[in-house]
Amino acid sequence: MGAQLRVYKRRIQAVTATKKITKAMEMIAASR
Repeated sequence: MGAQLRVYKRRIQAVTATKKITKAMEMIAASR
């Protein structure tokens, strides 16, 4: 149970990081 929860949290962190990168890329593209 604990291991599964850890994997789930890691997946959420990965998704959050991906969203941040995507947003940063969009801002860079918009500033050009």
